[in-house]
Amino acid sequence: MKRSKHRGHKEDKHGDEPAILETENLDRDGMFMGGGPDPDTISLASVTAVTTNVSNKRQVSKPDIKMEPSSGRPVDYQVSVTVIEARQLIGLNMDPMVCVEIGEDKKYTSMKESTNCPYYNEYFVFDFHVPPDVMFDKILKISVIHSKNLLRSGTLVGTFKLDVGTIYSQPDHQFYHKWALLSDPDDITAGCKGYVKCDIAVVAKGDTIKTPHKANESDEDDIEGNLLIPEGVPAERQWARYYLKIYRAEGLPRMNTSIMANVKKAFIGENKDLVDPYVQVQFAGQKGKTSVQKSCYEPIWNEQIVFTEMFPPLCKRMKIQIRDSDKVNDVAMGTHFLDLRTISNDGDKGFLPTLGPAWVNMYGSTRTYTLMDEYQELNEGLGEGVSFRARLLISLGVEILDTSSPDISSSTEVQLEGIPNISETATGKVEEFFLFGSFLEATMIDRKIGDKPINFEVTIGYYGNEIDGIAQPKTKGKKSDGDEEETELIHNSSEEEMEDDGDLMSVATTPPMKPVITDRNYFHLPYFERKPCIYIKSYWQDQRRRLYNANIIDKIADKLEDGLNDVQEIIKTEKAYPERRLRGVLEALSQGCRSFLELANKDQNQSGRTKLDRERLKLCMAEMENIGQQAKTMRTQVKKSTVRDKIKLAQNFLSKLRFLADEPQHSVPDVFIWMISNGKRIAYARVPSKDILYSSVEEEVGKDCGKVKTIFLRIPGKKGFGPAGWTVQSKCEIYLWLGLTRQRKDYLRGLPNGFEENKLSKGPGLPCTPPISLTYMMKQIFQLRVHMYQARSLFAADSTGLSDPFARVFFSTQSQVTEVLAETLCPTWDQLLVFENVELFGEASELRDDPPIIVIEIYDQDTVGKADFMGRTFAKPVVKMADEHYGPPRFPPQLEYYQIYRGNCTAGEMLAAFELLQIGPNGKADLPPIDGPTDMDRGPILPVPLGIRPVLSKYRIEVLFWGLRDLKRVNLAQVDRPRVDIECAGKGVQSALIPNYKKNPNFSTLVKWFEVDLPENELLHPPLNIRVVDCRAFGRYTLVGSNAVTSLRKFIYRPTDKQANNYTTTEEIIVVNMEPESSFKKMETVVKLDSCSDAVVKVEDDDKDGKGKKRKRKKGDEIEEEELDESMLDWWSKYFASIETLTESLKAQEAALSDTEDKDEMDIADGGGTKKGKGKKEKKRQVDPYEKKKPKLDELKVYPKELEGEFDNFEDWLHSFNLFRGKGGDDDDQNVTDEDRIVGKFKGSLCMYKVSDDMPRDMSFDSNMGMFQNIPHNDPINVLVRIYVIRATDLHPADINGKADPYIAIKLGKTEIKDKENYISKQLNPLFGKSFDVEATFPMDSTLTVSIYDWDLVGTDDLIGETKIDLENRFYSKHRATCGVSCNYAIHGYNVWRDPMKPSHVLAKLCKDGKLDGPHYGPGGRVKVENRVFMAPTEIEDENGLKKQTDEHLALTVLRHWENIPRVGCKLVPEHVETRPLLHPDKAGIEQGRIEMWVDMFPKDMTAPGPALDISPRKPKKFELRVIVWNTDEVVLEDDDIFTGEKSSDIFVRGWLKGQQEDKQDTDVHYHSITGEGNFNWRFVYPFDYLMAEEKIVISKKESMFAWDETEYKIPARLNLQVWDADHFSADDFLGAIELDLNRFPRGAKTAKQCSIDMVTNEAEMPMVSIFKQKRIKGWWPFVARNEEDEFELTGKVEAELHLLTGEEAEKSPAGEGRNEPEPLEKPNRPDTSLLWFLTPFKAIKHLVCNQYKWLAIKIVTALLLLAMLALFLYSMPGYMVKKMLGV
Repeated sequence: MKRSKHRGHKEDKHGDEPAILETENLDRDGMFMGGGPDPDTISLASVTAVTTNVSNKRQVSKPDIKMEPSSGRPVDYQVSVTVIEARQLIGLNMDPMVCVEIGEDKKYTSMKESTNCPYYNEYFVFDFHVPPDVMFDKILKISVIHSKNLLRSGTLVGTFKLDVGTIYSQPDHQFYHKWALLSDPDDITAGCKGYVKCDIAVVAKGDTIKTPHKANESDEDDIEGNLLIPEGVPAERQWARYYLKIYRAEGLPRMNTSIMANVKKAFIGENKDLVDPYVQVQFAGQKGKTSVQKSCYEPIWNEQIVFTEMFPPLCKRMKIQIRDSDKVNDVAMGTHFLDLRTISNDGDKGFLPTLGPAWVNMYGSTRTYTLMDEYQELNEGLGEGVSFRARLLISLGVEILDTSSPDISSSTEVQLEGIPNISETATGKVEEFFLFGSFLEATMIDRKIGDKPINFEVTIGYYGNEIDGIAQPKTKGKKSDGDEEETELIHNSSEEEMEDDGDLMSVATTPPMKPVITDRNYFHLPYFERKPCIYIKSYWQDQRRRLYNANIIDKIADKLEDGLNDVQEIIKTEKAYPERRLRGVLEALSQGCRSFLELANKDQNQSGRTKLDRERLKLCMAEMENIGQQAKTMRTQVKKSTVRDKIKLAQNFLSKLRFLADEPQHSVPDVFIWMISNGKRIAYARVPSKDILYSSVEEEVGKDCGKVKTIFLRIPGKKGFGPAGWTVQSKCEIYLWLGLTRQRKDYLRGLPNGFEENKLSKGPGLPCTPPISLTYMMKQIFQLRVHMYQARSLFAADSTGLSDPFARVFFSTQSQVTEVLAETLCPTWDQLLVFENVELFGEASELRDDPPIIVIEIYDQDTVGKADFMGRTFAKPVVKMADEHYGPPRFPPQLEYYQIYRGNCTAGEMLAAFELLQIGPNGKADLPPIDGPTDMDRGPILPVPLGIRPVLSKYRIEVLFWGLRDLKRVNLAQVDRPRVDIECAGKGVQSALIPNYKKNPNFSTLVKWFEVDLPENELLHPPLNIRVVDCRAFGRYTLVGSNAVTSLRKFIYRPTDKQANNYTTTEEIIVVNMEPESSFKKMETVVKLDSCSDAVVKVEDDDKDGKGKKRKRKKGDEIEEEELDESMLDWWSKYFASIETLTESLKAQEAALSDTEDKDEMDIADGGGTKKGKGKKEKKRQVDPYEKKKPKLDELKVYPKELEGEFDNFEDWLHSFNLFRGKGGDDDDQNVTDEDRIVGKFKGSLCMYKVSDDMPRDMSFDSNMGMFQNIPHNDPINVLVRIYVIRATDLHPADINGKADPYIAIKLGKTEIKDKENYISKQLNPLFGKSFDVEATFPMDSTLTVSIYDWDLVGTDDLIGETKIDLENRFYSKHRATCGVSCNYAIHGYNVWRDPMKPSHVLAKLCKDGKLDGPHYGPGGRVKVENRVFMAPTEIEDENGLKKQTDEHLALTVLRHWENIPRVGCKLVPEHVETRPLLHPDKAGIEQGRIEMWVDMFPKDMTAPGPALDISPRKPKKFELRVIVWNTDEVVLEDDDIFTGEKSSDIFVRGWLKGQQEDKQDTDVHYHSITGEGNFNWRFVYPFDYLMAEEKIVISKKESMFAWDETEYKIPARLNLQVWDADHFSADDFLGAIELDLNRFPRGAKTAKQCSIDMVTNEAEMPMVSIFKQKRIKGWWPFVARNEEDEFELTGKVEAELHLLTGEEAEKSPAGEGRNEPEPLEKPNRPDTSLLWFLTPFKAIKHLVCNQYKWLAIKIVTALLLLAMLALFLYSMPGYMVKKMLGV
């Protein structure tokens, strides 16, 4: 169960102001609103004078604001698995395939023939739509199967499994390039069966996937270091047995009572318990069941289920279910999930998973039995249980297996064994608990329920439940035998119960009462003076210590969470001294930890303590001590600059505390409160029992024990999803107390004072009983003033995309509404609501410290039908007692923002203030006066009074109207004459009308302004509304769409300081060295000098991509070959070099990140350790020598994301505002559904500033343009757009075979290009390498769509995914995104300058536009711009090698460092490739792949650009590999010669290139080799196509007979050689093999003696060579195979010669296969002994008879003699007998 659900509600321990509702901690789990008043009020005394009197005694729980249950709702998930390759598979000469299965879905890779290290690179996608709990429990299983085909299922080599939750909890929700270790599930002694390398990612809707950039897979894989396991799990996992003991269950619900029972009774004649329970356990993909206990409500099993699984397991949860066995279908009666993380600890002093023996409570649907249970899935563990179902006594133990011991069973089948009974007291002593509750108020009862009488039922476990019949407890002190004592009040108590308060009956329900109308939507129950009570006696094992410890930790955590929320609020509202508040929070945390250590040690010898209790106590003590220490250390390190980092670390403490507080062993079940109307259960609330548990120690008390708590009841199960679950069913103020009966004396203490108890009338002399109701004598009269100022970002409830909002405010039993404001999402009500004569019960002082909460609901008024619910929030008023003065610091109250929720989603904010004023003896005369309505137009509506409304100033808002884009149709009519209306705080301005949207969607007048009064406090600024209307004929106009700009802060213009502009005092000279050998260019330092002297600043250029990371030299690169041949280089060389740079920099970034984290932790641990930093620096220095040897290659910048992400969406001066229309989505995640509501974009900008006289005015200031100076004109402009598409990666499969046939489609305006004929067959990572030229006219064609479609032979082509680019913002951006600036200027070669404007022209234009002084080119390679001086070389080489003088290098240097230019500098877009996600409109928010591309734009009125760059994919180069097998030696001898008895082998060698198995070639056979030596002189010839850059062989072949076209595969270049023993009649025997990676394999040994198995097993230390560099190599290599122990052994050696020729060379000097012409090889000189036995037959026979088969021959002769004798005997016997008988 999720922690957040258990936590119930947060407390507000502070002053009397309203709670600030937080937005920060709305994480996935759905945390609860964090409360706290204005943070300054509780800052340390040193900060400010305390502004309100804070009563710290107050412990008010906040209700959970999110009404909707979050756990059971289905979500979209996509699991993508890439199976790259497998290695070290156990088995000889196998044909492996990999199967990936998740739940029921299975997908297979293709089969690879005769290899132990197959290469697949196949991508699978699984789509799911299930609730998160179900998803994360699914098991993902990767198995390797050997030789499976249509007819046979194949044999399993090994499997690997983990649950999806483990993957999702990884950083970025993925494992990337990790090796899964395979093990055999049927034989746990077998060890590792091989490894599969794969990528696995799980994406939920709305997650973004960060794909690490696909690098060349040349880096050698360290398998052990990259195993597919989460961090912290040891690489060597062992097998373990998990023993789950199941003892018994109790409290099972009556499954089929009433009708069925009567039927059965009629037939059978007896009334049995009608349930046949058994327990089913699921763990790691396996299921175990206990036996079925027939007809039994209190089943006793005493059985254990044994699972065998690796430890630590990669499956986190064990699912334990009690099921009812039934002939038709078994149903679950209750489910419990056991999370192994909570019952084990992997630290140094950790412990294996252990649990119990302990009871676990199961919750699910209501206990009433119906034939069709609508809440059945709650019993399956989906969603929050709404009632207690049963409790089960279990224990769990884990034993690590020693697989080497002989007596261990090797199977992993689930086993069921019997176990001895367990003693009664093993789980603790049974105690009598007492639960008391009092309903003080029940309001906001939904009117849909109807006005039948309503009552409330409270249950704890199976006590208090009226269905469960009249089972009396056995004698007191024993556990209650079945379910519940009779709940009716009149019941004669049995004699033996007459002890101390023996006749204490339980009253579990309140008396029914007819509800009274509050307003149009809600009823309330008239509990005015008389408050009904309930009390229940129940019996449970006394395990309070567990709950006490959890309570202490929970309280520390709550305090920490409140404190952190405060600190964040201080930062957010920019108040002073957040660091002081944080220090206070950390101080409180370390104190809390200290007090825990003192308290938790008590009570050690309690009965029923389990191993887990002891271990968890040790763990909690250690962790709490540790947290306390760290908090103390951290407190000293908190400075203003480090506040944010320290908050992050404190958040880690918080999650650790929450984890520790979650107690896995249950004790007292949770309390359920049900509202019942006319016998029908309507709504429920669940209160964790630990929250209301009493203890004599203050810290251990549950946070809601003995306190009045506001509870909102909600609809159970699925019905509670969506809008139905958002209406409050009922709001109850309830007081609860739970404790041992003997602690009962104080149970009423926490109630508001001033009541009398009403008890059941009893005979005289009977002991006292708890009251059944309370009558309040004291009541206070108050007036509540609600100051509703405004709301913003509300939910769009109408089809126009706007709403007509009004607010309804509830307090106690009254409600009032504000006025309705039409068509706005940001209403400013500015209204005071006064609630007169509010009666509250209890003492005045208590009410002052703890007033009831106010509920505010926002609705949308509809002309017809009911108002739509738009959101809800809560507040606490500030209370003024009659005798207090109305004045500072507490009054008048301040306006504050309250977060509004709709379901689980935020739906805006409300700005309001609330005050509750006591009416004293003089009546209302003492209250501060209410000013009457100031403006008569609003009638009797009161405005918010002056002291509370914000102070206003005059602001001017300037609006830049640029244009409208992508407007969709409105009510089927096209938008033709749109206009934009801007409104803010009641004032506004309209744009010029666009006369013809189709012809030109830009505005003619660019800038307009208006003045408006806005609050001084920027946080209180109202939103600015942008509305687009379409002006139709006859003066009608229609709303097209609207947008509310909620925060205007980024548009506020703050005039810069005079001093800051005064640059002329400082002359700063920047010198950029551009030595030829430096391969990196990056400015590291820009030093500002204040003196007037000229200064030269050296800028070290040591990195090209600006990441400052060094690059490794590729292994095996020979230094002398690094001199690159210019003619060989093309654009792809540059691209691959850049990708390598990117991967290096990403790796280095990660390393740096983990470094800083380590450092932080060390700082905390030892107060600032610096050892690590030094080590790092030294390391860097050692890497340096390689740098010079790196080939100098010009690179471009590869962005692993969209360019927009890097350059702030190119909104440097032109902003895009999305226009929305239509209702907001009712889905969980509203951000996603907003996409569908967008109906277009408004392009423009805003600028606001306070109106003052001394506005700075430039000489060239154009008054029409206001603050928007120097912006280009928005007339239509013709542009040539050139789109380069390089490749796509990880495309979503579109065909049944799990592949796709992708091609590119491009759409811009009316131009559409579909590159259908160039589709790429069966590829999910296609390389396109194409460029497209499209002409466009801005602003009409401004959105470019690049899509990838899947080609289909029949039917229409399917869209795989698309990406949209706003070209206009790029075109006009100051970052100059039209054509990227490359890092070097060249006029020929692969790096040719491709912009029609040379760098010097670009620079001149930028200087002119920015009104800069320069550029001034000086002698000695200097250029000066404004006050910066740059240096660079001034010579350039042309094609013929002649050097010319040029300024272009200088200009380019300035452009590349443009961000350092004062005033107008910004980073210019470099030459780049961007990676954009592909999205599909139907699968919102889930990435369908990525595309790498870039776009160049050239205005048509400038010089025409040259031809497009040629980026067509490199054609693979033809090569021919000739392998001559000369000899073999020491080959293992496989055959015994029948005739001579000698060991021998008939050797031949087989070879092929990986991926071309069908082209395998064999030598001839060397028969009868006795020594293992074989002579062949045989040539294999392998032609192949090879891509040098990617180091892959390219193979094109049809996948099957029916395939339409050939599919291209890219496979690493690996040569396989195998040695075999030839057999004439049976299959040949495989003896050994070696696989050589042609790019990197061990150099062959000179002689057979020097050749050893180390060349295979110990590759790292061998000298490596590449055939592509050596061209020809000869030597000896070992053949290896695995023996029975799965270890490599040497099975032979081969002398071979490898010779690589290019295609042309091979044509010039051909060579024959085998020993054929041309260039024939001579025949080997083989000895003749192999056929000797034909020549000497007698010798062979003698050898056979005398040596080998001597005893066999003797045995055969003896047997023949015996047979002859027997035959003679049988033959002569009859005759002889006849003779005897006749007496002849």
